[in-house]
Amino acid sequence: MKNLDHFDISILKILQKDNMTPQRDIGEKIGLSAAAVQRRIKRMRETGVIKADISVIDIEKIKHSITLIVEVFLESDKIALIDNVKKVFIAAPEVQQCYYVTGESDFILMIIVSSMKDYEQLTRKIFYNNENIKHFRTLISMDNVKSGLEIPIDILSQLE
Repeated sequence: MKNLDHFDISILKILQKDNMTPQRDIGEKIGLSAAAVQRRIKRMRETGVIKADISVIDIEKIKHSITLIVEVFLESDKIALIDNVKKVFIAAPEVQQCYYVTGESDFILMIIVSSMKDYEQLTRKIFYNNENIKHFRTLISMDNVKSGLEIPIDILSQLE
């Protein structure tokens, strides 16, 4: 967003590491008052720069889970059919991330389920019941080596 200045970028760098950082502490680090930091954060939330304030949960600490990476191949590339598939994926809570991509496949999905039985039920619901899905290929993650939510600092700096 072109309206971001170096203070906004600095605030975003801090918040994406810990959005519970007190505004007073942010202000001290970047040279603004807590009230100025609060106004800037409010503006960035209102304009959608900050999409959400969330807690990232380590699923392995609370429940057994399986992470699956799924390539989805469509029958048709008609835009209305693609939009319908997107809606199905968005509505499925097991689908954690969904990417509409170029190349041989049409979508890449990151899915979390409790068991392979749950995944089999999900495939019936979102893949087999959809006539526009030609086929899909599933990869099972053996280890989540890295799962990041931060925008790299060098990309944020380039926005200035």
